[in-house]
Amino acid sequence: MKVTFACPTCDQPAAMPVAEAGDWQCAGCDHRLHLHAADSALSTCVVCGNPELYKKKDFPHWLGMTILLVALLLSTITYYSYQKWWSWSFLIGSAIIDGVMYLMVGDAVVCYRCGAHYRGFPASDAHHPFEITIGERYRQERIRQERLKKG
Repeated sequence: MKVTFACPTCDQPAAMPVAEAGDWQCAGCDHRLHLHAADSALSTCVVCGNPELYKKKDFPHWLGMTILLVALLLSTITYYSYQKWWSWSFLIGSAIIDGVMYLMVGDAVVCYRCGAHYRGFPASDAHHPFEITIGERYRQERIRQERLKKG
């Protein structure tokens, strides 16, 4: 069980196991942070203490988009050269690959406030998929805090 997060001061990426409580120090800016031990249900974020967490597939989006774009490009080329069966095979094949990868990849739990990613935790019923209204509320909160720092 591991958490990946960004330093609250300088946004440098960091990772730490969260089986037990511990102190973390940023290598870039020497910011110190105390991380609490995570319980098995992961009810709150160990980095910022936020109780609102969501689950998502732990899959790199760039890879999924690359598979889709390659399939679209190949199907367009084969369709243009009147090889419609090849076009359909590329499109259906990419859908099958996408479906198999969706079933094989596990979930990650993410904090709305600080964006910390938790891997190795079982997603429970308390962890719902991403909700745009909650995400937008935290995005607006970050924008207000940045304006207050500048202002």
